Amino acid sequence: MTGASGAPYGLRLLQCLLEAEQTVYLMLSKPARVVIGMETDLSLPGRPKEIERFFVERFQVRPDLLRVFDREQWTAPVASGSGAADAMVICPCTTGTLAAVASGVCDNLIHRAADVMLKERRKLILVLRETPYSAIHLENMLRLTHTGAVIMPSNPGFYHKPQRIEDLVDFMVARILDHLGVDQRLIPRWGMERYGD
Repeated sequence: MTGASGAPYGLRLLQCLLEAEQTVYLMLSKPARVVIGMETDLSLPGRPKEIERFFVERFQVRPDLLRVFDREQWTAPVASGSGAADAMVICPCTTGTLAAVASGVCDNLIHRAADVMLKERRKLILVLRETPYSAIHLENMLRLTHTGAVIMPSNPGFYHKPQRIEDLVDFMVARILDHLGVDQRLIPRWGMERYGD
């Protein structure tokens, strides 16, 4: 998670992945922690192990499913192609992070892990939260799309008739889970509410 607005997207995605018993390696930038405090009622502890305990208790999941890494923890598995994850989602993703990843700058673990995903030809999803986009943003998105990354702006749909903000968040999280191949029941797929599963 980076410091773009949209912390509820990243937190709900984390919850859904852990509840689906997916192993998650979580990296939070310092601005992400600030935004989480601004956009939610959560106050995260400072150390990675404490953050692990916080989320394990909050979501009532097995502790072995979550590992939290510091932004400069270069010994983390995700810092090397030999330890690359199956997929990576940057949610929310700042345009600064987009630019760093598009240009191959690896000055923190989030950038390095994304770089590893690209070089190892693994799934990389960037959930951008910015509007409007400049030509630079669009060029960086195109550059990453050409490398195989998936650019997924956090633009929820309305065909599921959302009644609450959480319904809008769930729309985006459902799309991310679909791209990860993780079963989700957050929203019905297009047309399924009329024809069944």
